[in-house]
Order: sequence, then structure tokens, then C-alpha cells
Amino acid sequence: MVELSTVSHTDTGHLARAIEMARSSRLHGNHPFGAILVTGDGDVIEAENTVVTEHDPTGHAELNLVRRAGARLPAATMRGSTLYTSTEPCAMCSGAIYWAGIGRVVYALPEQDLAAMVPAQDGAPTMDLPCREVFARGGTPVIVAGPALVDEAAQVHAGFWDARG
Repeated sequence: MVELSTVSHTDTGHLARAIEMARSSRLHGNHPFGAILVTGDGDVIEAENTVVTEHDPTGHAELNLVRRAGARLPAATMRGSTLYTSTEPCAMCSGAIYWAGIGRVVYALPEQDLAAMVPAQDGAPTMDLPCREVFARGGTPVIVAGPALVDEAAQVHAGFWDARG
């Protein structure tokens, strides 16, 4: 179940930080994705992508964030939190977000824009499954807002995928 939401001025500030996390991830030798979780009380947990450095294909920023947050926060806090991500969550990360009970997701770069930059990863085409479609299959609503700050988020990917594929 998906509920739509608008992106507020506060949201764009948090999205900008998620994009900075993506830039940091790239500088650390990983894919350029970053995510932060902001609780209802304003506490912040951050994560970068670690696919390359940890040799873990599941080391996406959102999944790393869900693991960190799940180890620290009770379920009620997760439900009242917002996950901000530099790029729309993939199907795997959307499933993790749903199962973690995170109540709201705000993303910058849409999945379709990423797919246009990354026609293949390790010889395999990207998975075309927007997060709203994944969340729509669940029984608990997840509020989704985005895309926003698309140009800023796309800049982090500029040139990165050209030599891969």
C-alpha cells in the first residue's frame, strides 16, 4: 500500500545530505548511493553503499541503513521515521524498507533515470521495478515522495557507469 506525499523544504535538506553520502560512497570506491534515516525526534542515522569494498552485492546504502537502524531503534520509532535516499530504492531495498516498518521514503533520482545511465551491471540489465510498485503489494502503507533534486543526484553518477557495464 502506497500513500503519496509532497517533498517539503525540510525534505530537500535531508535529500541533499543523502546525495552527499552518495558522493562520499563514490569517493570510497563504491557505487554512488547514499541514504539517511531521520526519526520523529530528529535523530539521524547515515549509510553509504558498500557493494565494492565489502564484496557484497546486497551492500546497497538503503539496506545498510535498514540494518543499522534495525539494530538501534524500536519498531515504533522506525514507523515514525523517514528514509531519504539519493536514488529511488531498488526492489531489494524497497522490500527491506517495508519489512523494517519504515513509514516514509523520500528519494531524489528516479529509478528510470538511473536505468538510462546504467543499461547493464556486470552484463545484466537493471531491474525496472519502481519502489511504489513494491510498496503497493504490502498491507502496511508506506508514504513515498519524490523524485526531487534530480539534477543534483544525477551529477553524482556522471561518468561513473561509463566504464562499467
